[in-house]
Amino acid sequence: MAPDARFPAEVASVLAKAGWFPGRRQLPQAERWADALAGYSSAEGHRHALFPAAMEAWAEFGGLRVTLEGAGRQQARTPFLLDPMVGLHQPRTLADLGRCLELPLAPLGEERDGQALLAIDALGRVHSLDHSGEWFLGQTMDQALSTLILGLTPERLRSVADAL
Repeated sequence: MAPDARFPAEVASVLAKAGWFPGRRQLPQAERWADALAGYSSAEGHRHALFPAAMEAWAEFGGLRVTLEGAGRQQARTPFLLDPMVGLHQPRTLADLGRCLELPLAPLGEERDGQALLAIDALGRVHSLDHSGEWFLGQTMDQALSTLILGLTPERLRSVADAL
């Protein structure tokens, strides 16, 4: 990666093919998602957390669909979609993990056509939740996108200390 490059070349290329470009900011769409999420309450009364890190991620990367599959550097790459509405019905799941992490989480998207839920916490760290557990993808959106696109092995969360 060049010193001034935000992403490794392969990651930047994949993101560009998905519709991302430096300076992309889809704030009206992010605000519509925030309104829809804020208006949803589960049957048990759980609501979504909304915070600046989520809004920033949705504005810059929301709506991107990456269809890569196959071998990555450390594990198979999986397709993913960055659309918080796929997590609309998951406020309790996100609240439960948020309590463990001691931070609120918001939906970010999904991997493998819904087999895993992507979430972002209030510090901007990205997580993936699937049937086998919770995974830490990166301290930032940029790191998480690189993890997903390059097929790097994420860290499994085992305790609150793992996520800090």
